[in-house]
Amino acid sequence: MATSFRASHRYAKTTARKARLVVDMIRGLPVNAALVALDRSDKRAAVMVGKVVRSAVANAGQDTDIDPNRLVVAEARVDEGPLLGGFVRWKAGSRGRAMPIRKRTAHIHVALAPAAARAKAGAGTPPAAAPTATPPAAAGKPAGRAKTKASAPRAAKKKDT
Repeated sequence: MATSFRASHRYAKTTARKARLVVDMIRGLPVNAALVALDRSDKRAAVMVGKVVRSAVANAGQDTDIDPNRLVVAEARVDEGPLLGGFVRWKAGSRGRAMPIRKRTAHIHVALAPAAARAKAGAGTPPAAAPTATPPAAAGKPAGRAKTKASAPRAAKKKDT
């Protein structure tokens, strides 16, 4: 089994939903390509995810048998953390209502694996089926949609003048 090098940032001051957009962008990429993508991203969570990836690369650098440039982002996930302060606070809303203030946190986890080990792990899985080509006659029509009375073209009525 190949070694994986892990790093995490717990209690990151961002929402998990926003950080997942960034993590989905780098999952499966080589480390250098992932770092370039994170540096070019304008998302605030990209800075935090970049630090986690760099920390995992530094962890891999402790092993003398591993070349850090040949690593791939094998696993990247974001879990929800607790609310900052541990509870929901309230602010005044319209018409006498109370609106919740939720200061969310996230746990960012990244695992790097050598590229050769990732290729061997993926060798046992069958390749995805290629999409079938649509016939030229049906290329402009939406697939799987039955014509109904409302969607059928109506014949134009001629007016006698």
